[in-house]
Order: sequence, then structure tokens, then C-alpha cells
Amino acid sequence: QVQLVESGGGLVQPGESLRLSCVASRTFFGFWSMGWYRQAPGQQRELAAVIASGGSTVYADSVKGRFTISRDDAKNTVYLQMNSLKPEDTAVYYCNIGRYGVNYWGKGTLVTVSS
Repeated sequence: QVQLVESGGGLVQPGESLRLSCVASRTFFGFWSMGWYRQAPGQQRELAAVIASGGSTVYADSVKGRFTISRDDAKNTVYLQMNSLKPEDTAVYYCNIGRYGVNYWGKGTLVTVSS
């Protein structure tokens, strides 16, 4: 049973920063991608950022230049540094590890951006 545990969410004001972390309960060998998805109230879950095992990254257009995804395979951890946060970034952020149609999800961490 794989567990992904997210942390780092919270309430911040517009323009502030947060760093999300996701720790996996086991090591993933081989070509697994790690990513962050988000789901705003009343919206579908969408990709925020993903990082491949080789380090290549993909970002949603809405977060490019503000969010940075990184991974530390030695610690089974993926991070999402979020800068210049906007109210529209408010969502539950979910960690994902997957490959070839096999996906593992965390339970999510809430990020609220409000003045």
C-alpha cells in the first residue's frame, strides 16, 4: 500500500509564497513522474506541474514563472514552490506519482489565497 502525504498548505495573502511537500511511503525505482494537481471549488482537477524522472518539467500556463516543481528521490519527496500567489490559485493541491497508467494520489492539502 503506497501512501503519499502532502504538507505545507495554508492561508496566505496575494503575492505571498508557500512551499508544498509530498512524501511517498516507499521508493519508486525507474521512470516515474511526480506531479501536483489542483482542484478549485466547483472545478475539475487540473495539472499544475509535473516532473519526470530525468528532471524535465511541464507547467500549466497559469502557473508558469511563479511555481517551481522539484524532486528529491533520495527522500521520496516532491516539492512545489509557489510564489506570487493569486486568489485564483486557491484550491486543494494533490500529489501524484505515476507511470504507464498506474497512479498514486495523496489526500490533498488546501491552499487559500485571500486578503
